[in-house]
Amino acid sequence: MSVRSSIISQIQRVAEEQKQKVAPLTDDLVLLQSGLDSLCFAIIVARLEDELGVDPFTATDDEDYPVTLGDFIKLYEKCRPVR
Repeated sequence: MSVRSSIISQIQRVAEEQKQKVAPLTDDLVLLQSGLDSLCFAIIVARLEDELGVDPFTATDDEDYPVTLGDFIKLYEKCRPVR
């Protein structure tokens, strides 16, 4: 499964579990306007670390946090270890 597919899948799964209505998942979706709260994003990041083997927020010195879903996906694609 691609990084993009993994991220989209986890977002949809967590939104459903947390009974949150999520906005359409496009690359230009601003994360703060996604309909997900900080708990949802914490769960997503933890699950993605298990699935992809990386937490880009601790694996990089980059201080620029993703603003859009596209930025979030690119961050994971950039930090994903080669298996």
